[in-house]
Amino acid sequence: MINWKFQRIIVGISALLLIAKFIAYFITNSVGVYSDAMESIVNVIAGAISLISLRWAAKPRDERHPFGHGKMELISASIEGSLIILAGGLIIYEAVKRFFIQPTQLPELEVGMVIIAFTGVLNYLLGVWSIKKGKKSSSIALVAGGKHLQSDTYSTIGLLVGLILIKITGLILLDSLLAFVYGGIIIITGLRILSKTIASLVDENDEDELKIIALKIDKYKEENWINIHNLRVIRYGNSLHLDCDLTLPCFYTIQEGHKVTENLKQAVQRENVELYFTVHSDSCDQNYCYQCRMIDCKLRKEECREPFEFSVGNLIAIEND
Repeated sequence: MINWKFQRIIVGISALLLIAKFIAYFITNSVGVYSDAMESIVNVIAGAISLISLRWAAKPRDERHPFGHGKMELISASIEGSLIILAGGLIIYEAVKRFFIQPTQLPELEVGMVIIAFTGVLNYLLGVWSIKKGKKSSSIALVAGGKHLQSDTYSTIGLLVGLILIKITGLILLDSLLAFVYGGIIIITGLRILSKTIASLVDENDEDELKIIALKIDKYKEENWINIHNLRVIRYGNSLHLDCDLTLPCFYTIQEGHKVTENLKQAVQRENVELYFTVHSDSCDQNYCYQCRMIDCKLRKEECREPFEFSVGNLIAIEND
């Protein structure tokens, strides 16, 4: 709910920036400024979609949605990426049209530059705020939106540089070239957002989370964790879903095995993240003595020669039990 309220502020400010940029466009008649205004339309639309998705994602899991509603954030980010690509294509189209078919004069560039500079600074600050809030609450939608706002600022800087060059040189065709480059940058940004969200939608292992989990497991490892394999990590919004196979000493009782698996769950626990962790226990059957760290094992058949390393590669290794 906090993320939803925060996103309302982002959408409201983005709408005001959209109005400011179109005012700058009508003043300057610059296709470069038009491209910046077009991206702001995407900001507002994507922000509104994100607003809806955040409210939906905040719903608790139920019988029909046992993994929660967090994937709505991924759908939101995917729509945002698609809209960004569409905006980039429209900008390039307008740039080509102005360059080859309909060159126009650019009056009042100075006023337009001042407005664009102001919106660029505000966009950057909003982006920093959104990313910080998103990382704190583990919200993919807020982080994606923040990065989009920051990329908007970087391209605004390039736009301002181009407008200054146009003012100095008087070469109006630079305006179309500037918009063409701007559109290309926007398309690349959209493709990056799409690639990340699609990877999550098809349940690809989250590499960043895997690294964090591997470090935590290695830090808190116990000698009776003989090895861990088949680890899978998927993030749905603010919830993290993990499952793995844990090899335990073959002489452990069910009660002892349960205690060990609970210790493993506690080791990977995270703040501000709803964790769902399923652990399948395997018996060592005296086949893993060569990597077992247990000192007082009375059934050991050979010495420990290769202690199991809790690295990402070993943790995600697929073993058929």
